[in-house]
Amino acid sequence: MANSKKYFNNVAEKWDEMRKDFFSDELRNLAYSKADIKKGKLAVDMGSGTGFISEGLLKNGLNVIAVDQSEEMLNIMKDKFSEYSKIQYINSDIEKLPVEDNFADYVFANMFLHHVEYPEKAIREMTRILKKGGKLVIIDLDKHEFEFLRTEQFDRWMGFDREDLKKWFSNSGLNNIVVECAGCDCCADSEKSSKKAKVSVFIATDEK
Repeated sequence: MANSKKYFNNVAEKWDEMRKDFFSDELRNLAYSKADIKKGKLAVDMGSGTGFISEGLLKNGLNVIAVDQSEEMLNIMKDKFSEYSKIQYINSDIEKLPVEDNFADYVFANMFLHHVEYPEKAIREMTRILKKGGKLVIIDLDKHEFEFLRTEQFDRWMGFDREDLKKWFSNSGLNNIVVECAGCDCCADSEKSSKKAKVSVFIATDEK
């Protein structure tokens, strides 16, 4: 995680431009739709980056807790969303999440899980902070073989098998998981070779 943290600190200022190749605005709208977000509710944005998911939540009148391991990413968010009072920022790894049990109405994790050392543990922790009836929405990469994403962008996991996700959700006490194609691909170019990655994206949802 240390190398990942350093990488995201280094790219924080240009992340908003970089991420346009990785995922589109339509993806977050799909996430909001799957969660059926409601004004006034509380959402936790795990691995928030510079606020791709948080932005729409705030504009829709939700209270937001943005969690990221990169302090530089959170600093960018603080500047971008200085006009909003309904947002808190937590600089933390998933293993030490300082959020109480049964606290959030929604937990979103967009392109976060493949940077986590223990994804099943991360899912358990995200489930822990959800209220009964709360929604968990995870967007991430299907399993792939683009090794340069591991070496250049410090991806811990080269995507996920959807059956593994179902097992991890079930082990966390979530038994109605729906994993489906998000209808888009994540694209990235290697900075050290001519290789290009194009990976399908899934969206996994469940209710506690």
